[in-house]
Amino acid sequence: MQKIKKGDDVIVTAGRDKGKRGQVLRLTGDGRAYVNDVNLVKKHKRGNPQRNEKGGIVEQEAPIHLSNIALYNPTLKKADRVGFRTLEDGKKVRYFKSNDEVVDLA
Repeated sequence: MQKIKKGDDVIVTAGRDKGKRGQVLRLTGDGRAYVNDVNLVKKHKRGNPQRNEKGGIVEQEAPIHLSNIALYNPTLKKADRVGFRTLEDGKKVRYFKSNDEVVDLA
């Protein structure tokens, strides 16, 4: 089980986008994540007339290392550390370390 998953609301803790919030779009295998509207870079794309794609300079998300993002705690309205706990029914869940609130109840 991972501390940060796809669809989580995260906040950037280090780098040029420090303080920005976004949702995790996807995770890579090497410990990086794509976060919505965070770590935007400009990429020069070549057009393809057969697919009706225009060329030009496109702004898109670049991966950011997992050590530079933290899960956003909505009750405290700040970044929080995550731990793991096993419930009575044997289900393993994530919880916020500061207020012991379970992250994923669903």
